[in-house]
Amino acid sequence: MKMKSMMLAAVMLAMGIASAHAAAATSKSETADGLKAALSQAVNTAVGVLGKTDGFMGNPEVRIPLPGKLDNAARKLRKLGMGKQTDALQLAMNRAAEAAVPEAKALFVDAIKQMSVSDAVALLQGPQDAATQYFRGAMSDKLTQRFLPIVSKATESVQLAKQYNDVAGRASALGLIDQKDASLDGYVTRKALDGLFLVMAREEAAIRKNPLGQANALLRKVFGGK
Repeated sequence: MKMKSMMLAAVMLAMGIASAHAAAATSKSETADGLKAALSQAVNTAVGVLGKTDGFMGNPEVRIPLPGKLDNAARKLRKLGMGKQTDALQLAMNRAAEAAVPEAKALFVDAIKQMSVSDAVALLQGPQDAATQYFRGAMSDKLTQRFLPIVSKATESVQLAKQYNDVAGRASALGLIDQKDASLDGYVTRKALDGLFLVMAREEAAIRKNPLGQANALLRKVFGGK
C-alpha cells in the first residue's frame, strides 16, 4: 500500500511538472502572439497614415526635401522664378513615397508570421522601439527592392528627375551631398523607409506606454503584465 502511495505521488509530481512546463510554453506563445499583434497594429497605422495622398507631403515631419545643399539651392531657384519646377520635383518625390509605402504591408505580414517565439519574447523586454528596429535591420533590403520600381515609375514622369540625377552626381563628386543621395529614386526610397519606421516606432512605443488603453485584449494582457 505504501509503495502504491509513493508511486501515485510520483505520478502526480510528474504531472505537475509537465503542467508547469505546458503553462510556461503557453505563456511564451501568448507573449509572441502579443508582440506580433503589436507589430501588425504598428504596420497598419504607418501604412494608413503615410500611404495616402499627402501622407508625406502634408506632414512636415516626414516630408521629403531635396537632399543636403541641394535643398538650399532649391530655395535660390525659387527666388529666380524656377519655383514651379522645383516644387513639381518635390511633390513627385513625396507622391512616390506615398505610392510605395502600401507595398510594405504584405512583406511585414509574412515576416511577422515567421518571427520565432524566442525572438518575440526577447524583443518584448527591449526598449520602446525594439521590435521596429529589429524589423528595420531585417527588412530594409527587401523593402528597398519592393519600393524602388514604384518610386522610379512615379518620378520618371517629372522632367526634372533626370536633371536631378545629373546635378546630384556632380554635387556628390564635389562633396555637396552624400554619395547615397546621388540617385533620386534611391534617395526617395530611403526617406520613405525612414518615415515608415518612424511612425511604426511611435505606435509601438504608444502600445508599450499605455497597454491598458488598447482595444486588443491580448495587447492589454501581454504588455500590461510585463
